[in-house]
Amino acid sequence: MKIEVNQVDKSFKKQRVLNRINLTINSGRIFCLLGASGSGKTTLLRIMMGAIRSENGTVTIGGTKVPNQQLLAEMGYMPQNEALYEELSVWENLKFFAGLHKLNRKTFEKNAEELLQVVDMLQDKTKLVRDCSGGMKKRISLAVAMIHHPKLLLLDEPTVGVDPVLRRRIWEYLKQLKSSGVTILVTTHVMDEVTQCDDAALLRNGHIIAQDTVENLIGMTPNGNIEELFFMDDQSEVEGATC
Repeated sequence: MKIEVNQVDKSFKKQRVLNRINLTINSGRIFCLLGASGSGKTTLLRIMMGAIRSENGTVTIGGTKVPNQQLLAEMGYMPQNEALYEELSVWENLKFFAGLHKLNRKTFEKNAEELLQVVDMLQDKTKLVRDCSGGMKKRISLAVAMIHHPKLLLLDEPTVGVDPVLRRRIWEYLKQLKSSGVTILVTTHVMDEVTQCDDAALLRNGHIIAQDTVENLIGMTPNGNIEELFFMDDQSEVEGATC
């Protein structure tokens, strides 16, 4: 599902959080929105979902303008803060969210088993969420976001607090999803994760300062380190990179 963001602005209490954001995210790509905490990444994802409205500009997904209730069935969203039911088990949480998407029992069980394998939680499926660690809850949230095999995944810092081995497994799974045509938008402040993606946009203080393929962005830096783009003095050169 293609995402088009056009001239989006958003403020909270007179503080401008997003300023004239323009993005094009093509179908079947892994797109990284890279920026420090407070740069506006989560706000932009919430606007894409239709959870909050922008003050100006538009967002269209698959040719349909956001917000749109029917689009939600095609989306999977993983927030930074886990939205789980603490008194339910891992399996019961997955079953509850699968029910919201009206999955039948056979499909749910197949998807749940597959996803719990990916996030290394199959052995803990009967464990209550309240008894899970923060990292485990992060993994459960990722499985919940993907339980209905959405066409679009919006993942807000999905690998924070995840160990390196599991992080590698998650990225491998995301690449498998991409190969099947799923569009994936990942936010992160971890620079080395950008190299796992196809395209990226760099967000600083509510402004997109660069966007292009990851390969091209890395090629713009003297030392092949994408982080250097945040500190370039001549921002006109950086802003010339658009995808």
